[in-house]
Amino acid sequence: MTEPSASHDDPFAPRLAALAVLDDRGAVVGWNRRAEEVLGHPGAAVIGRQAFEVLVDPRDLPAVREAAASCRRTGGWFGVLKVRHRDGRLVEMGLRAQTFSRDDRVREWLVAGAPAADVLDWQRDRAILDGLYHQCPIGLVVHGPDLKVLRVNRAVERFSGVPAADFRGLPTGYMLLPDDARKAVDRVRQVMENGRPLIYSEQFARLESDPARERVALVSAFRMEDRSGRVLGVAEMIEDITGRHRAQRRLALLDQASSRIGTTLDVAETAEELAEVMVPHLADHASVDLLESVTCGEEPARAPAGPVVRVGACGIGTQQPGAPHGQGVPVEFAPGTPQSRCLAEGRPVLEPVLSSDSVSTESHQDAHAPDPGAHSLIVVPLAARGLVLGVLTLWRSSRPDPFEADDLTLAQELGSRAAVAIDNARRFTQQQQTAFTLQSSLLPRKAPDQSAVEVALRYLPASAAPGLGGDWFDVIPLSGARVALVVGDVVGRGIHAAATMGRLRTAVHTLASLDLEPDEVLSRLDDLVTLLAAEQEAFGERPVGEQVVGATCLYAVYDPVSRRCSMARAGHPPPVVTGPDGQAAPLDLPAGPPLGLGGLPFEAREIDLAAGSLLCLYTNGIIGERNIDADIGLSKLCAALTRPADELERTCQAVVDSLVPAHPSDDIALLIARTRVLPPEDVASWQLTLEPAGAARARALTSAKLTEWGLEHLAFSTELIASELVTNAYRYASGPATLRLIRERFLVCEVSDTSHTAPHLRRARTTDEGGRGLFLVAQMAERWGTRYTREGKTVWTEQSLAGTLT
Repeated sequence: MTEPSASHDDPFAPRLAALAVLDDRGAVVGWNRRAEEVLGHPGAAVIGRQAFEVLVDPRDLPAVREAAASCRRTGGWFGVLKVRHRDGRLVEMGLRAQTFSRDDRVREWLVAGAPAADVLDWQRDRAILDGLYHQCPIGLVVHGPDLKVLRVNRAVERFSGVPAADFRGLPTGYMLLPDDARKAVDRVRQVMENGRPLIYSEQFARLESDPARERVALVSAFRMEDRSGRVLGVAEMIEDITGRHRAQRRLALLDQASSRIGTTLDVAETAEELAEVMVPHLADHASVDLLESVTCGEEPARAPAGPVVRVGACGIGTQQPGAPHGQGVPVEFAPGTPQSRCLAEGRPVLEPVLSSDSVSTESHQDAHAPDPGAHSLIVVPLAARGLVLGVLTLWRSSRPDPFEADDLTLAQELGSRAAVAIDNARRFTQQQQTAFTLQSSLLPRKAPDQSAVEVALRYLPASAAPGLGGDWFDVIPLSGARVALVVGDVVGRGIHAAATMGRLRTAVHTLASLDLEPDEVLSRLDDLVTLLAAEQEAFGERPVGEQVVGATCLYAVYDPVSRRCSMARAGHPPPVVTGPDGQAAPLDLPAGPPLGLGGLPFEAREIDLAAGSLLCLYTNGIIGERNIDADIGLSKLCAALTRPADELERTCQAVVDSLVPAHPSDDIALLIARTRVLPPEDVASWQLTLEPAGAARARALTSAKLTEWGLEHLAFSTELIASELVTNAYRYASGPATLRLIRERFLVCEVSDTSHTAPHLRRARTTDEGGRGLFLVAQMAERWGTRYTREGKTVWTEQSLAGTLT
């Protein structure tokens, strides 16, 4: 006979159950105290009597007889029947009956009973416990106090692929990889020692039998104790969340990619960002290879062709590649390799197990190549607007699990997002190059030859701003050995700003040729900018988000004969002047309004500059960086200009090094001029009274000076020029006239008078007695012109001295 369960929760346990013994005829021969408590019948009242008479209601006799017959057939029975209480009421009881025989072969029946509600609760608990071990999808592992496994359920068997019986008696974490096993043991020991349950802890659970497969489990654990508080072990509930973990990791990677890829409009940086996002979250090594035309900003062809360069690479381990520099590293994919197929067909390639012939043959062997132990490969095309820009290649070497289809889907999504950013950067590069080409064609390539100043120039475009700025500088030779120095800055960026800058620079050249005063030049420029703004508004050409055309400008004219410098500014930063003694300071020059406001006056200031002084003109980018206060920037600029005797190019570079960051946020134009003074022996000036003999005197003075200078071969032409200019002054002006000769790169002849009447070159008829003077002057001189001052005008000519100076 099978012994009843001794569990204290078992309602049929001997100390909990109501027990009765019936003989083969159905008479009660045994009755315990619990039966008396439950049914109210004392033992003396039921022993020896038929159970059917005492305990069974007549209406329930058919059910009882059927149960008795089943018990005789099978030797036992379990079920629920109604039993009559002493007070006459019926008590629903769960009954378990078993037959047994004594040594004299007398068969009797042991009937154990308990209230039906207790039996149903016990059955439910047993069903739950059975479900935990056989049907529950969440794993259950029971560890003993000695940290050995007592039992696991079927879910653990499915999770591990190991039969449940094989776990019994194994040390905790025995089947896991050493690192994961160590964490599992620490986890169980901690719960067992402190009694605090562990809830929803993510743990890696990689098996030694299948180390390449990543497994992640969600673990909860609690300590088991009996009613006396004795520790019986730890129960762990383990849920396989590998799929969920991978999905969360992919979503996190997508989110990270959205914030990290495409932060700049630079093709190489965007490619490098893509490679860095992939490692180590998805791959151990990643490379981004683009068509060379894409890196140059060109539109890729429909059929990808041409050289390929590696512009982005990232990896883990000792062979971690560094980022390629410049335009990237040329690579060549052998025909038939995954990269060449992906590039040609525009389709992704997944090779979970990488064969040796799948590794691309490259034209270089350097740190950008992946780990030789790579075992799994993904190649996805980088395509935007239906055009393939390049390929993204991912390898796995350190991570044992191969790439899966979900990894390929994720790589395609990331590649698509990155391709859009790369294409935007490519198009921006194309626009930048167009603007650079336009701007380069508009800016002076070098300072023109002149004698007034030594010049050093720098133009530094912004590295991160969208589009080029409109900064410009210019050095314009003027008559009388003078020079105009110009720096300006057009509001806005891009091609529109560059085009406007070109128009303003052309206008400055035109105004400079008229020899206007600096304040007058700025007034004329202001009118032009106002006109350009009106045209832009009228035709709706203003780019979205940009303001109407505006500009700032500084215009200076330096005379190496008088050492006088006249300058004016329109909303532009003040120039910095450094004397020969090394004292540098910004010039107190009236600021004036920016160009384009219209109708406001400009004010010029004239100063003396000693020979060897430095005059620094610049745009606000050099002192107005966002993280630098303008006053601090101006102080640094002055400090960099305190050595006027140094080589000018070195001084210019020192200014750039001390004030310009590695990636300036604004364009910078810088012009530094060191003043020169013409030697007194190269300048001759005479004041002439306007009388009929004035022309003859002018010829005599000119001839004598040219003989002194060794320029006798120019005496005839220069005498004729001086004579004609003095004669015109005699005819049309009043007061004295000044004749001046200057020997520098040209022989300059000037005649100044108090008249503002403009001389005109005209064609004289054959019958005219005069009118041929300026025609002769124009034929004798290489250039001639007129400039006006507040006192009158000066007519000047230039003749070449090439080959005559020693």
